[in-house]
Amino acid sequence: MYDNILPLIGRTKPLFVEDLGKIESEISDIVKNSRFLVIGGAGTIGSAICRELFARDPKVLHVVDISENNMVELVRDIRSSKGYGTGEFATFAIDCGSDIFKAFIKEQKDRIGGYDYVFNTSALKHVRSEKDPYTLMRMIDTNIFNTDSTMVLAKECGAKKYFCVSTDKAANPVNMMGASKRIMEHYLNRRSLEMPVSTARFANVAFSDGSLLYGFNRRLEKEQPIAAPNDVRRYFVTPKEAGELCILSCLTGENRDIYFPKLDEELNLVTFSDIAVKYLNSLGYEPVECATEDEARARVSELKALHKYPVYFFKSDTTGEKDFEEFYMDGENLDMDKFTSIGIVKKAAEYKEEDLEYFTATIRAMRDKGSWTRGELVELFNKMLPEFHHKETGKFLDGRM
Repeated sequence: MYDNILPLIGRTKPLFVEDLGKIESEISDIVKNSRFLVIGGAGTIGSAICRELFARDPKVLHVVDISENNMVELVRDIRSSKGYGTGEFATFAIDCGSDIFKAFIKEQKDRIGGYDYVFNTSALKHVRSEKDPYTLMRMIDTNIFNTDSTMVLAKECGAKKYFCVSTDKAANPVNMMGASKRIMEHYLNRRSLEMPVSTARFANVAFSDGSLLYGFNRRLEKEQPIAAPNDVRRYFVTPKEAGELCILSCLTGENRDIYFPKLDEELNLVTFSDIAVKYLNSLGYEPVECATEDEARARVSELKALHKYPVYFFKSDTTGEKDFEEFYMDGENLDMDKFTSIGIVKKAAEYKEEDLEYFTATIRAMRDKGSWTRGELVELFNKMLPEFHHKETGKFLDGRM
């Protein structure tokens, strides 16, 4: 499927080929002589990083993820496509926020001398995760506090650099997911005084696990209709491009650099409904737009027999959906010259210690009390981020087909 993504997202060639080509020997030398830990490495972005690293024969590549099934597929995929390198490749089904993970890091420090580079791609990435206070608290735990704690552990095991995935939704956030990543960037800025860190803000990763486009595949497999908003325009990168951008940020970025893809608003913003039409056409189906969800569900068998397929397109009205995408905010210092296809936000160590301490203490008090509301968390985020403009409609994606 990945080989056919570019035509679906309105592009004819990969983004980073030219930039990677200029420094490939430098990147390959670093990888071949280094030890890597990839946290959240069995997800779409993490596994793309692992494939890019493995292809360059690292000295050590360890992968940590809580999903056993995805980890098994990662190993099968690498063995079936890349074979066997000369270094140590191993996977561990561990929660990076646990005491087990701390024991694991201590053991690897003693056994192999620790890691040179730590990638953290572990995250709750869905806007739908803000619908209830419990999933939202887990998002805070995963996206903010686990990031902070794993960076501490990276320093303790002697890492030269820590990389963490941010998101385009962290720029002027309107949803809690993007705001959690923006707060995470502040925590990283504080830790950047202790060890170097870089991040990446990038667009939607096409056909990533759990994404709407990933869902298109599942709907076809299950003979179910396709539904998509027709007014939400997004930038897209392929999984391979996501992996390449993360590696470039980690291995070439300066302290606090945020890498982002140079994508053109006129040429590269596409709607989900447009992709749905191209996707069905690529499979030999003619999309038939239905007026309701019920009609779409009822007509699958009838239309499929005619090489057609029912689609239901709608206007977006759910909480947290941003009207447009952006990779940086007004006032951020940009370097647009270092790479052809990558821009860089050059960050100072901007954070307010009292704000971070207040956030940590407030969340701790909620957890100690054993109860909290979604409204309390939204209010806390508003206090932390003056640029946060939460888009609340009272409707969530779980209420959509």
